[in-house]
Amino acid sequence: MRRVIAIALAAASLGGCSSMSWDMFKSAPPTVQVRLESSPPGADASTSLGPGCKTPCSVSVPAPDAPFTVTYTLNKYLPASVPVNVIKNPGSFTTSATATTDPNPVFAELQPAVPPKPVKKKPHRPKKPKPAAAAPADAAAPAAGGSPFPDPNAGKR
Repeated sequence: MRRVIAIALAAASLGGCSSMSWDMFKSAPPTVQVRLESSPPGADASTSLGPGCKTPCSVSVPAPDAPFTVTYTLNKYLPASVPVNVIKNPGSFTTSATATTDPNPVFAELQPAVPPKPVKKKPHRPKKPKPAAAAPADAAAPAAGGSPFPDPNAGKR
């Protein structure tokens, strides 16, 4: 009878292990160490996978199946995005899977944001009509001889 009870207890305790999964024997997905740099340094860099930091720095991300992007932002500079490719090596029975990124380090040269030119507001004033200037009497009268041109010999006499 003791054997029956012992077997029943063992079966009951093993029944609770039915939730055990074979996933615990799988290796963890490879992670990639990515170096993030910018010019000028001090930009906020964030990956499309989530992790980010202030450049220059490194982040560890799980190796994705598809390319991802790194976005850089810094005050007074235009934001920049850099695409990153992931190269996976599945490994073998004796070696573990590895992953690398291209490029590494991921570098972005940030361009200064051009400040908008200040608009000078001039008050709108209507133009005043110019009064007709009175022409001097000497200039209005034609020179002697009836020619509208001055006499070239006038100063030589």
